[in-house]
Amino acid sequence: MIRFSKSARMLAVVAAAGLALSSCGSDNKTDNASSGSSGGSELCGKNLAFLGALTGDAGALGQNMVGGIELALKEYNDKHADCQIGLKKFDSQGSPDTAPGLATQIVNDDTIFGLIGPGFSGESLATGKTFFEAGLPSISPSATNVTITQQGWTTWHRVIGNDDAQGAADAKYLTDNGAAKVYVIDDGQDYSKGLAGKVTDTLGDAVVGTDQISVGQTDMSAVVTKVNAAKADAVFYGGYYTEAGLLAKALRQGGFKGTFMSGDGSEDPNFVKVAGAQAAEGAVLSAPAGPPPADFGATGLYATQSYDAANIFLAALDSGASTGQEINDFIGSYTADGVSGPIEFDANGDITQSKIYAYFVKNGELDVENPQAIS
Repeated sequence: MIRFSKSARMLAVVAAAGLALSSCGSDNKTDNASSGSSGGSELCGKNLAFLGALTGDAGALGQNMVGGIELALKEYNDKHADCQIGLKKFDSQGSPDTAPGLATQIVNDDTIFGLIGPGFSGESLATGKTFFEAGLPSISPSATNVTITQQGWTTWHRVIGNDDAQGAADAKYLTDNGAAKVYVIDDGQDYSKGLAGKVTDTLGDAVVGTDQISVGQTDMSAVVTKVNAAKADAVFYGGYYTEAGLLAKALRQGGFKGTFMSGDGSEDPNFVKVAGAQAAEGAVLSAPAGPPPADFGATGLYATQSYDAANIFLAALDSGASTGQEINDFIGSYTADGVSGPIEFDANGDITQSKIYAYFVKNGELDVENPQAIS
């Protein structure tokens, strides 16, 4: 069996599936799923799962994650003809309302032995208890809200720095680069409030105003008026690239000349597409993630973290771990240099080291190859 807290009914299902298994799940959401049942682990022929946004306003970020996972699985499966591992993808569109139903599907699927995700903080907080109670180990490549690892969910881990680390670095970057009057805005989501709140707390008296917009909002005129009335010389936005792009565009159209900065939810080329090259020019987008190696086979923010997360699960498989408890114990004691950087987890599931980078929009493009380390 995969998990360690199943009912007798589910144990029976697992046993029956184990006898019958000759290929990985036939679900049309499963990739690379052809099985070789003669491998050295009872997990051969089974699946990892991904839960996150694959469509919707932030779907590009989830597609980046899947690209990293699929690269790791391809490399593994190419070397293990007798032990193929598949991927099942669950598209939450980043919604904490949609994610719980998908989490139930995942924990009731006995071909799944580990989760890469959830991708966003809100959906992580909405599903963490479900995965914990099912004993399903998970590694998020991107959910950064500080409170997630304070819930006591010992099966939850992340291979990325949290919002406290990023928010403090963002605030320091702004003040180090001359910002004296910063207006802070967020979109009300868990990730966004956490990051913007840390920036606000760190800046202290340098904050001349705060405001909140809504996901899906297109009219930014009211907040632009407030920013200009406050005579802000910088705006920090906590949120994702669609609203960030619309806000940056509205600010420039409204005459704002100062620095526009946002966090990793906005660090995507789609920010420039939404804002337009002229309005996006000079924007600073931070991320607790450095650029991938030149020869890395996947692109976009979080691709390297997702690649590393997948490889941790694959290393657990190679170690002989097969139950949820064994895999979780392996993850907790894992130490290695990943493509995304050094990986080691503390007792709460947080990564112990994280570097924050600032990326810049130059000449109408997001320069993903030449970031500045800011912590």
